[in-house]
Amino acid sequence: MLDFAIFAVTFVIILVGAVLYLYPSSRRASGIPGLNPTDEKDGNLQDIVNKGSLHEFLVSLHQRFGSVASFWFGGRPVVSLGSVHQLRQHINPNHTTDSFETMLKSLLGYQSGMVGGAAETMMRKKVYESGINNTLTNNFPLVLKLSEELVGKWKAFPDSQHTPLCAHLLGLAMKTVTQLALGESFRDDAKVLSFCKNHDAIWSEIGKGYLDGSLEKSSSRKGHYEKALSEMESVLLSVAKERKGQRKQTAFVDTLLQSSLTERQIMEDCMVFTLAGCIITANLCVWALHFLSTSEEVQDKLYQELEEVLGSDPVSLDKIPQLRYCQQVLNETVRTAKLTPIAARLQGVEGKVDQHVIPKETLVIYALGVVLQDSDTWSTPYRFDPDRFEEESARKSFCLLGFSGNQTCPELRFAYTVATVLLSTLVRQLKLHQLKGQVMEVRSELVSTPKDETWITVSRKD
Repeated sequence: MLDFAIFAVTFVIILVGAVLYLYPSSRRASGIPGLNPTDEKDGNLQDIVNKGSLHEFLVSLHQRFGSVASFWFGGRPVVSLGSVHQLRQHINPNHTTDSFETMLKSLLGYQSGMVGGAAETMMRKKVYESGINNTLTNNFPLVLKLSEELVGKWKAFPDSQHTPLCAHLLGLAMKTVTQLALGESFRDDAKVLSFCKNHDAIWSEIGKGYLDGSLEKSSSRKGHYEKALSEMESVLLSVAKERKGQRKQTAFVDTLLQSSLTERQIMEDCMVFTLAGCIITANLCVWALHFLSTSEEVQDKLYQELEEVLGSDPVSLDKIPQLRYCQQVLNETVRTAKLTPIAARLQGVEGKVDQHVIPKETLVIYALGVVLQDSDTWSTPYRFDPDRFEEESARKSFCLLGFSGNQTCPELRFAYTVATVLLSTLVRQLKLHQLKGQVMEVRSELVSTPKDETWITVSRKD
């Protein structure tokens, strides 16, 4: 089945480390309609840059050529799939060998996860997922405490005060992820701030800096990135050494330390979780609160469910599956915001979609941002409407895209849990109000992020 990565990391890897500049004689990927390369060396890279993001480029590509379209990345043909129907047909039997974690590690220059074969890859994947599940179970009271602290802070604001979602929710995500991943030493705010600085420096260059080649063209930017990466690696290695052999085993890193992974591999997996976990969690929460602020009706419906399921009690891990409407709100947040607009796979064996043959070793893009707002799949696709997920067809399509079910990446499952805790705490105490006149612009890179700070106001429940 499709083992979707939630980012376009595979795409970036091919650019950075595996693009073969062997210009083929054919101008089409096995006859699939699409663009000719505009440059002998770079293919359609400049076209992507001109559109502003890979997502915007794919929107234009599929509008012009249909749901199966091709373009060129360097000398390699790339096939993009832009509808649920085509994605359903695309099955790659080598689904264990190029997961999101492996691709992100490769982007960071980590090779140890790619040389041990499928057995090692599967073992590491299981350890990684087990680590995230264990840390949520062992630290759920801490997740609740951090959300309650933020809500308590917001309750003290005057009703007219503008609340900056991005800043506050990145802070919540950073505190939650670092403490759950690395342990109680990250209760120190100064330590978290230092970690956040390096995190931002690394993440800001992943994707765009590599995609448009600008990182390699700027020695100062590259130096800043490499310094931040080195400092963050040193911190993670230090944490692993400090926690080795201790009795208290509650953090993500503790699960890794109990495995057969090497010290270097443990550091790499901690890097992936802290990088991806923070940015996905923060942006899921930002978009969820933004969309809630635009609909009093959705807030009221969510409040009623929380009262019926939880009463006056705080949310607990065993109660989360009962919060079905909350799940619908988060699903619709991911869909409407196009939270992760790109995924990709390398074609392991020759495949076929409709009448089109996809040769072995072809890079296949899943244009998730296109599919998530396809009017053939979603009625009124640009409207925020959690009720659409009452329909089984919507749930099946969402699962097929890798956003729910067994194919969901562990970082997104983690983010859903944190977001559910936040919403269950916030909505029962405060009302969210949209800031009039605010124009939302989206930066669709590896994760869809508001281009500028997003503001709301809050008021206490009567």
